[in-house]
Amino acid sequence: MSIHFNPRDITWLAFNERVLQEAMDENVPLHLRIRFLGIFSNNLDEFFRVRVAGLKRAMDFKEKVIAESFYQPPSKILQRINEIVIRQQQNFDKTWKHIQSEMASLKVSIKTSKNLTAKQKEFVRQYFDEVVEANVIPILLHENTPMPYLRDKSLYLGVAMRKKDWQYSSNYAIIEIPSRFVGRFVLLPTEDPEEKNVMLLEDVITFNLPHIFSYFGYDEFAANAFKVTKDAELELDNDIRTNFAEKIEKGLKNRRKGKPTRFVFDKDMDKALLELLIRKLNLTKKDSIIPGGKIHNFKHFMDFPDVFETYARPVERSSFTHQAFEHGERVTDVILKEDVLLTFPYHKYNPVIDLLREAAMDPDVKSIQITAYRLASSSKISNALIYAARNGKEVTVMLELQARFDEESNLQWKEMFEPEGITVLVGLPNKKVHAKLCIIKKRSHNKTIQYGFVSTGNFNEKTARIYGDHLLMTSDRGIMADINKVFNVLKKPKEDYLTVLKTCKNLMVCPQFMREKIVHHIDKEIEEAKAGRKAEIIIKVNSMSDRSLIEKLYEAANAGVVTKTIVRGIYCVVNQKEFKEKIKAISIVDEYLEHARVMYFYNKGAEDMYISSADWMTRNLDYRIEAAAKITDKELKKELKDILDIQLRDNVKARILDKKLSNEYVRNDKKECRSQIETYKYLKAKTSKK
Repeated sequence: MSIHFNPRDITWLAFNERVLQEAMDENVPLHLRIRFLGIFSNNLDEFFRVRVAGLKRAMDFKEKVIAESFYQPPSKILQRINEIVIRQQQNFDKTWKHIQSEMASLKVSIKTSKNLTAKQKEFVRQYFDEVVEANVIPILLHENTPMPYLRDKSLYLGVAMRKKDWQYSSNYAIIEIPSRFVGRFVLLPTEDPEEKNVMLLEDVITFNLPHIFSYFGYDEFAANAFKVTKDAELELDNDIRTNFAEKIEKGLKNRRKGKPTRFVFDKDMDKALLELLIRKLNLTKKDSIIPGGKIHNFKHFMDFPDVFETYARPVERSSFTHQAFEHGERVTDVILKEDVLLTFPYHKYNPVIDLLREAAMDPDVKSIQITAYRLASSSKISNALIYAARNGKEVTVMLELQARFDEESNLQWKEMFEPEGITVLVGLPNKKVHAKLCIIKKRSHNKTIQYGFVSTGNFNEKTARIYGDHLLMTSDRGIMADINKVFNVLKKPKEDYLTVLKTCKNLMVCPQFMREKIVHHIDKEIEEAKAGRKAEIIIKVNSMSDRSLIEKLYEAANAGVVTKTIVRGIYCVVNQKEFKEKIKAISIVDEYLEHARVMYFYNKGAEDMYISSADWMTRNLDYRIEAAAKITDKELKKELKDILDIQLRDNVKARILDKKLSNEYVRNDKKECRSQIETYKYLKAKTSKK
């Protein structure tokens, strides 16, 4: 049987198309459709900054490395990427045009510099003078002067200027849109109180171009938006005299020099200006030069002003208190009696923060150890840790300085934590720490008591409102013993640290050993299937691209193991005609971001169940510290299995993952099941039974 794989980058674009489908779906509330356009745009920016940049670097690799990493030559993948992105951009533009007509029917419109009332013109002049002008610095472009530094997350205006009576060519300038200082959207005054007019910051600047360039006496202006996406690879030097934090800081500065990987521009831009920009950016026909509409950096539309008054948030999109904490007991006391599984964003995140706050104030608590990958900007978790340190607790935070695009904020957290007496760990050489672990130790009546939590997602109360994740709060001795081993490795890294991690019995850990145990579980299911007995595997992850584990799934399906996968994003699996049991594969894209990683193995009816921080990707399994916790409580196992079954029944927001990456919706004659709504109902019903 010949083995087939889909290239991971092409399957990622298929995922982003599912996001775009949400924006195209007229059953989705209008403000959410705009938000999905913003998510699509932001996703694509990061894709070009990381993956496309990586593919371009990989073109110099040896063929063997290329085959193992990408499944196809990078040049061929890049060509397919450009074709797909251009097609998706066309669908994006059509969708945005359609959404604007719907907005108009609700008396919401986006105004440009050309269609303002007299009152609005005066408002825009005044707003520019008072708020914007101090942040606007035009840079004149000349053929013989070097291109100024362009930020890869910023939006720019390309301005062509001339005097009517001149017979010479235009002069050119660029202006960075200062949205990070001022905000992208401006609400304009209207005569009709029911009418809402929104103006983009670049149009405010465009309207004021005669004022900005009044010194030169130009009387004709053409301004069009563009943006540049750059290689975001963080290169770290090997200077042994430099500590790791300093290397990260230096790498962030060097990131400014990243090569452009995509240039997106308003297709109506002045042709001579466009050619000048392409020359100055050293772009060629091989680069992604993409014409688009007037609006770019659509990521800001994730925070579009709240101008739609007709939308009432359904109760199924609200969070509620887990039944274990409804009666006002201390979170600590509950956890010491029973395991609790929180499922976000259905359950409120408060118990996690409350547990840390209780630990900060409890005189018996001696230490708190926690991993941090992406913290909220105003993190309540960080505040609790700081208060714990001030109260004399020994606090240790594993702060991953290499968390992509969070490097700078994590450096700032390091600078905030250390003066408070918090021990900040920065991980192992060449290994990101992605495990989501916390352990709290207290000494009471001459006994050491340990408790904490393990999660599939970051300890971030902000993203917990929109990310679907599981978090196990437990005092299980076996899990706590293994978490201690992980932190001992992080605190005192030694060459034989893998030997220590291998002794973990209640956590599957990476690197290396999670892979081994997953293979062991799959082999047991294969053995059962070959013996004619029931065998079943359910895997839910964000991404599935690891070659050896995919081959193991192929082996299982070929042996007759019932294999079901729920994969939000990258999915390199291709169903084979020869399989005895076809792999069921779906992706769910809805209002919440499906982020949980769950593994289920039937195991002769014992039903082994794990929640994990790791996706099925080589980088997670072999090059990161990850952890998966086994769920042993029968009720919690049933709860997790029930949620998986609800998701597998989804016939509203689930898409079929097939060889053609066609993103067809699951449609059948069974009872309608929108899994995120049904999960809410399922968990909410448990609160009334308690």
